[in-house]
Amino acid sequence: MGSYTLKSIGKNSDYMTIVRETEDGYVVRIVRDRDGYNDVTTDYMSKALFESCLRTGYLSQIEEAPAKLAANA
Repeated sequence: MGSYTLKSIGKNSDYMTIVRETEDGYVVRIVRDRDGYNDVTTDYMSKALFESCLRTGYLSQIEEAPAKLAANA
């Protein structure tokens, strides 16, 4: 569906993958690097919020999900 990096402070490598599209939004899986371990959450994001995050640069699309993200899928 699509993978995105999240704008982070410092050297964190946070990623988000769209798991499923709904009528008015997306179910997303977010992987955050927390001092050497991955914090994985699944959440809902509205289409309006998603588009706003793309416009502001908070989300940037990447070609393929990193290996650590794919392993947690």
